[in-house]
Amino acid sequence: MTSYLSLLAPAAPEIVLLALVSIVLVADLFIDDSRRMTTYFLSQLTLLITLLVLVAAPHGGPVYTFHNMYVDDTLGRALKGLVLVAVSLVFAYSKTYAEQRDMLKGELFTLMLFSTLGMMVLISANHFLTLYLGLELLALCQYALVAMQRDSARASEAAMKYFVLGALASGLLLYGMSMIYGATGGQLGLQAVAQALAAPGVDHGLAAVGTVFIVAGLAFKLGVVPFHMWIPDVYEGAPTVMTLFVGTAPKIAGVAFFVRMLGEGLAPLSHDWQQMLVIMAVLSMALGNITAIAQTNIKRMLAYSTISHMGFVLLGILAASQQGYAAATYYSVAYTLMGLAAFGMILLLSRAGFEAENLDDFKGLNRRSPWFAFVMLLVMISMAGIPPSVGFFAKLSVLRAALDAGFTWLVVVAVLLSLVGAFYYLRVIKLMYMDEPVDQAPIEGDLDLRVLLSLNGLAVLLFGVLPQPLLALFDHAIVQSLR
Repeated sequence: MTSYLSLLAPAAPEIVLLALVSIVLVADLFIDDSRRMTTYFLSQLTLLITLLVLVAAPHGGPVYTFHNMYVDDTLGRALKGLVLVAVSLVFAYSKTYAEQRDMLKGELFTLMLFSTLGMMVLISANHFLTLYLGLELLALCQYALVAMQRDSARASEAAMKYFVLGALASGLLLYGMSMIYGATGGQLGLQAVAQALAAPGVDHGLAAVGTVFIVAGLAFKLGVVPFHMWIPDVYEGAPTVMTLFVGTAPKIAGVAFFVRMLGEGLAPLSHDWQQMLVIMAVLSMALGNITAIAQTNIKRMLAYSTISHMGFVLLGILAASQQGYAAATYYSVAYTLMGLAAFGMILLLSRAGFEAENLDDFKGLNRRSPWFAFVMLLVMISMAGIPPSVGFFAKLSVLRAALDAGFTWLVVVAVLLSLVGAFYYLRVIKLMYMDEPVDQAPIEGDLDLRVLLSLNGLAVLLFGVLPQPLLALFDHAIVQSLR
């Protein structure tokens, strides 16, 4: 009995989350539409209990379980805790918006909770099959979430594109894994794959081709060029609640996937995948920043902004160093913090029968609400990488990692493209502070939304002024996980 419990203990947060989501799923059957807020509170309680289990579990270093298919380490714990907090904020931001549009249903919360479970599995996976299991659990729930507004043609179209392209990417990923499996003599565990690839006599050609397919599949999940086609359509077509979810917490899990797969399993092939990531990083930063300038829909603008930010994340990963992986992880967390605040502002300005999706909707925001104009100002300067925001230190950390790895020219290109990107962020600030308001309606929003959004905006500034605690945490976590 003791050995069985010790086998399950490293995955206790995931087991607890699965059990609680199942309870919420069944309980929701007995809750009528007039009391859907009960499901919301049960979902928030589920995240809180899972977080408490994660924090309370004893930890003395990396612990492997399920035949080394799963690992409990500092990196996993830190990222899972941040994912749980991010999803909780998504729930809080979405509550009023979903209620006004008749989307406050059990499916919304249970699908997001199952997606959270997929993220947690993905973050702690130590085996190709476990990685794929977590990834598909996350992806399938996201497809359903994007398509949840069934009477919306835009949402249905976005979901179909997302599903078809996602299925193609999953196929590429599986094909690449099968090639690595063949090249390594039947290995699927990350450490075993790394050892087999480093041994003499390995079929390097087959392994390199497999790596190409794996990187292509991973690139789609992160949304980098040339596998970015789904992001603008999904961000614009899906309800803002879904866009908020898809565009924030899963990015943390996606970067964890990259770090586990490339930084650990395929580390001996770093020379092969580094060249691919260099090309994708440059294309992502260029296309994302340049195309965003022409957008008038703020959700679509943020979609191209996401593509450019993921290009910066690749700068840290392609450095193929512990410093680079820590910087990329830090960047993903910083971006999630900024994305939550940006989409939270869109939700705040939206109301029943009105979607604040156009840039013009932000005109004169300073006259309507100076405080929330300031919050959006903090978010925009952070996304532009202007100090002392968290976005500045996120960019600085990945640029330093790439520079230390010898990619001087790439750092110069990234800085120049970052200057291009600053234009459309500063344009939003100009609209808020210098233009006359188009919409004179008072800004609605529950007290909890206003308070959390204010704290979110201040956190963007706080972690820019005091970046060291998070940076030190990820430095320590990467050193422990990839030693």
